[in-house]
Amino acid sequence: MSKLVLNEKDVEELDIPGRHLRWLVADDRIQAKQCSTCVIRVAPGDKVRPAHSHPEGEEVIYIISGSGRVLIDGEVSPVTAGCAVLFPQGKPHMLHNTSSEEMKVVCFFAPATSLANYKMHEDLDFPD
Repeated sequence: MSKLVLNEKDVEELDIPGRHLRWLVADDRIQAKQCSTCVIRVAPGDKVRPAHSHPEGEEVIYIISGSGRVLIDGEVSPVTAGCAVLFPQGKPHMLHNTSSEEMKVVCFFAPATSLANYKMHEDLDFPD
């Protein structure tokens, strides 16, 4: 039976390049039919690497704490706590914590996804 309530502290944290990730809404946790959700922590100065896209869906992130910038299909925008950001389907994107504090972000995906469904763009980075 799927859980309906789950505290992020009860989920194993994955150490992935540029972030620490906990899947909250996923196959073996809260099992929603149409979406998945994770929480990430990004250390000061780190970038979520590599740039990637979601060929089968879209992602919305919400910045809980920290600040930085996002790269979306070649365009750079600043982000701060309280910002919601849409990463459209198939558009390469990346997040960079430019602050001196840890950035915490909630990531929502529709339809549901996993790291196996990411398309990596190793050659993309923020412009200098």
